[in-house]
Amino acid sequence: MSGGVGPTGCDISLPKEQEIEHKEQQDSNKSLKNPQKPTRKAGFFSFRQLNCLALVIVLSASGLVSVEDFGFVVFSMIYMYFMSKIAFPLHPNSREPSVFNPQNKLLGLYVLIGAIIGLYAPIAYILEGIFEGDKEGIKAAAPHVFLLASQVFMEGIAFSDGFSLPIRAFVPILYNSTRIFTILEWVKTEIYKSTSDEHSGSYRRMYAGRALAVANMAFWCFNLFGFLLPVYLPKAFKLYYSVHKEKE
Repeated sequence: MSGGVGPTGCDISLPKEQEIEHKEQQDSNKSLKNPQKPTRKAGFFSFRQLNCLALVIVLSASGLVSVEDFGFVVFSMIYMYFMSKIAFPLHPNSREPSVFNPQNKLLGLYVLIGAIIGLYAPIAYILEGIFEGDKEGIKAAAPHVFLLASQVFMEGIAFSDGFSLPIRAFVPILYNSTRIFTILEWVKTEIYKSTSDEHSGSYRRMYAGRALAVANMAFWCFNLFGFLLPVYLPKAFKLYYSVHKEKE
């Protein structure tokens, strides 16, 4: 999920997948030292990415996603390619390493917690809302899930060989910043939710929705202001410019 430790940054990358990426990174470094061995390209559309893409399509087709959110995803894709060509190109014949060690257990735990809070629990909340008829809760949680699934897919693309470290950092920061506003709307909806015609869910679901929305707000605010901006972004820029300086 957003941080740049693997194909999905520090958001939804699971520990096993991080180990695979770490092995690929080591193989890449060996290949750079030995020109006779071709560097293995990072694969597009992993199983995780395809699942997130399917989730994006389902939510888009359901009518729960606004035109603005869908337009934001399209804009982010275009702007990412623009920035990769104009501002932060990848140095020729180089593959930049990850900022953090993907095998870090503490970081893996952080990633897992983010996956549960940010994606798995909200999906379960939406599915339960379909059975209980909680239209308000479903409509409020869907934009966050849509943007986070889109972020996972976009981070997988950003971690391919065609994008530099600043672009890898750009994707989670951009999406995390936008999702905070969608989560804020989710929190407001859950707090002011009442037993109206649009909400036929139980009180248990009402309190669970409030707790889930607040937990997401706390986690992703910390992720943005406590990790991505003060820690990950400076390290990404430092490593990017140091690698380019060595190449020159």
